[in-house]
Amino acid sequence: MPTFSDHKRIDCHMHTPLCGHASGEPCDYVDEAARKGISLITFTCHIPMHGEDFSQTGIRMRHADLPRYREMVKEAQAYGETLGVEVLYGIEAEIHMDQAAMADMRETIEEEPFDFVLGSLHHMLPGFRRWLEEEGCHSDEKRITGYFESLAAGAASGLYHSLSHPDVIRLYATLQDPFDPQLHAAVIKDFLDVTAESGVCLEINTSGLIKGDFIVHPDPVIMQWALERDIPFTIGSDSHNPKMVGQFFEDTLKQFKNMGLTRLHYFKKGIRQAIPI
Repeated sequence: MPTFSDHKRIDCHMHTPLCGHASGEPCDYVDEAARKGISLITFTCHIPMHGEDFSQTGIRMRHADLPRYREMVKEAQAYGETLGVEVLYGIEAEIHMDQAAMADMRETIEEEPFDFVLGSLHHMLPGFRRWLEEEGCHSDEKRITGYFESLAAGAASGLYHSLSHPDVIRLYATLQDPFDPQLHAAVIKDFLDVTAESGVCLEINTSGLIKGDFIVHPDPVIMQWALERDIPFTIGSDSHNPKMVGQFFEDTLKQFKNMGLTRLHYFKKGIRQAIPI
């Protein structure tokens, strides 16, 4: 049976210094991809946004940085051609229930020629924390419900190709107790049902293995529920420095392949491409 190593190797989630919390130039990420035998990477730096809840220094690039971001990716694309690494132009966008805050983000997505749009709900940002308080989500149960219902709305919006680190609510001290997906199965499965119906992908994000509870995103319990619904998956290391490119992919994919995962996906010019594992 062929392995991931026998097919196109991909990593569809990496950042640039423009976000303020990543290091290394895009060509450094290309070098690392080539060294590890990865043949396709997608840059997905954090999308610029207006509003004090979303535009803090060190969180995301500014609107004025977009032309430079585009040029950095083009330079990496040209360099990647010399090393046999295809480089795609993506963005990590936000999911939030405040539609006014999302308006300029949607405009950026519509105007830029992104190959790939990740949707992320960064629950640790002030905007979402404030929304939880306004909605009366004071307990872990209500916060988890608010989080997954918001993700479901993002899946149904048609704005995103894949939802990144879909259970990141378990990290960054939003919850008081450790996250156990079995205790919140109903709302998580409702979210997965919406995701399956919408056709949007979920992301396998290996950065979960280096922080918090040291578990891959999504938790294997959630992964099994997603596989039962035939939800498609992208994969990303969420690299914030070049050494993170492709980290833990082999072991993670071996684990998920044993659970029933048969293929991965990436997006080029907004069109989903499938590869076997």
